[in-house]
Amino acid sequence: MEAYTIFKSLAIIIIVAKIFGIIARKVKAPQVVGEIIAGLIIGPSLLGLVEPTPFLAQMAEIGVVLLMFSAGLGTDLKELMKTGPVALLIACAGVFVPLVGGCILHMCFYGFVPLGHPNFATSLFIGVIMTATSVSITVEALKELGYLKSKVGTTILAAAIIDDVIGIIVLTFVIGMRGSSSSIGGVLLKTILFFVFSLLVGMASYQVFKKVDKRWPHTRRIPIAGLAYCFAFAYIAERFFGIADITGAYFAGIILCSIKDSDYIAEKMDINSYMLFGPIFFASIGLKTDIADFSPGILWFSVAFVIVALLTKVIACGAAAKLCKFSLNDSLKVGVGMMTRGEVALIVSQKGLSVEMLKPVYFTSVILLIIVSSIATPIILKLLFAKEKKAEV
Repeated sequence: MEAYTIFKSLAIIIIVAKIFGIIARKVKAPQVVGEIIAGLIIGPSLLGLVEPTPFLAQMAEIGVVLLMFSAGLGTDLKELMKTGPVALLIACAGVFVPLVGGCILHMCFYGFVPLGHPNFATSLFIGVIMTATSVSITVEALKELGYLKSKVGTTILAAAIIDDVIGIIVLTFVIGMRGSSSSIGGVLLKTILFFVFSLLVGMASYQVFKKVDKRWPHTRRIPIAGLAYCFAFAYIAERFFGIADITGAYFAGIILCSIKDSDYIAEKMDINSYMLFGPIFFASIGLKTDIADFSPGILWFSVAFVIVALLTKVIACGAAAKLCKFSLNDSLKVGVGMMTRGEVALIVSQKGLSVEMLKPVYFTSVILLIIVSSIATPIILKLLFAKEKKAEV
């Protein structure tokens, strides 16, 4: 394929994603829903105008990293510290219940087997996929609704970060069942080291940014340095600690969220995200969907897979939030906010394929889950917050 053809794909994605984003907004739905549907329409499943490529995948990865960096910049650090223990409980519930639910679901379809049987590892891996929470779509929806800095928004963000760390540990354990060289102790050590690294480097770099911000306030060098800092943290997290790059980007945002020009940095990041990287990321979810290989058997499994994955997250995280004295409506918001699956589920699935613990046929189920959860979550959140506003009136 000629290098210049990528410009055709970018033009189609940007135009169609924005058109469908506007349509979604006109019908009172978050515009990210329209962008995901746009990707589905122009992708291989329907019109075939744009093919998923490694370049687009990398652009989408930049998009989600920028989105999580902006989320970190918009985080109320004091509120985050308050919700820490609550977020931990919600994250633990949000990992354990879907893990068990996914494992049982696969066994219901393909037979119950004892521990040590090859099929047991596959069942367990199906559960691992369900544990992954992708908060990026929820972040965008909360941002549009104006509740990103609320107690519910901060709790969801914090719980999703902890969920990611726990998910990595669970993933490593399950892969270890097939003789992987990774060890649980090694993952725990790397996770602890990453938090220590973030704390020490974060305190030092915060002071540097604070002085630079004081010396050259509201200048373009501040967001440029912030962007470099975001990418550096994302790389270091993934490369040296085995933590997802989006977690590194979010931590970078949290470190800089208290400097005076944090809003100015976020404003510049939003321009990049809105113009290019955001539409590509959300459209890429639709692009990766190919329903051509669906058979009746995998179709029924996929439907059950989506239902169980969504309900286990909502029930587990919502119940944990209720135990922490959230109202019933806020508990439901937390549960719904945690049910999205996106790039993390894809990464986990691809890892399963690479170590031969997951058959390619299951990948379609994961894509369907991502599509349904990505579209349903913003819409349900919008309805829940609208209901709250009506109750206040």
